[in-house]
Amino acid sequence: MNSMFDSYNYKFGNVTYDLGSRTHIMGILNVTPDSFSDGGKYLNPEEAVAKAKQMETEGADFIDVGGHSTRPGSEEISVDEELNRIVPVIQALKNEVKIPISIDTYRSKVADEALANGAKIVNDISAFKFDPSMAATVAKHNATVILMHIQGTPQNMQENPEYKNLVAEVLLYFENAVWTANVAGIDQVIIDPGIGFGKTPEHNLILIRNMFEFKKLDCPVMVGVSRKSMIGKITGADIHERLSGTTALNTISILNGVNIIRVHDVKEAVQAVKLIDMYKTLK
Repeated sequence: MNSMFDSYNYKFGNVTYDLGSRTHIMGILNVTPDSFSDGGKYLNPEEAVAKAKQMETEGADFIDVGGHSTRPGSEEISVDEELNRIVPVIQALKNEVKIPISIDTYRSKVADEALANGAKIVNDISAFKFDPSMAATVAKHNATVILMHIQGTPQNMQENPEYKNLVAEVLLYFENAVWTANVAGIDQVIIDPGIGFGKTPEHNLILIRNMFEFKKLDCPVMVGVSRKSMIGKITGADIHERLSGTTALNTISILNGVNIIRVHDVKEAVQAVKLIDMYKTLK
């Protein structure tokens, strides 16, 4: 067991975190009608802000706002529709929460508006692949980027995902994406192996077992397993009965080197993380 934590001092506006000093938590705030778990619950900006404030109180370090569902088989929406969903929420959150706001989008125009209105992070599920202007947009705002691995698109990614050497292919994908970020002048990069994005349950577990491999890139690693279908496929649990499965996968991920977990259930994640982090510090 490695008891040491890495050091990643990242600045998000007025907030600075050492993302290697403990496990950090990103709370999910979907302002969509069709997200797989909480679609339709936070369409009203007032309800979205109340949820974000609740997550901040419970111990979230970031709030990740998404206006476009990327669940398997999800449908495209227009850029204007995505902007209409997220801009009022981010404008309101800027004055209501002190923790950094992330925008979950792969569209540079949406990222540009979100960053202009107070967001500090862009969470791009495509790692610049869906919109070539994204890297320049993030750099223009001196923002942080989360680069996620995906095979295919949200519309087709789960049809028949195949790899010859899963870990090596995902690692190469990140080497290229991090290089693109560096060339664009982006100083703060976080990587996310993309659990469930063009992967079978076995692929997901292999990535979780090999999370330490991605530390070679010298970037903090984030994972998002919260309530995902792999938990249902393996255990049979309904979408709203997957907290235990989520906690189990997050625990394994953190012990294998993950720095940030992205979750729906912040309060429960905070409790688990305090125990895991204390365990990791034991000599």
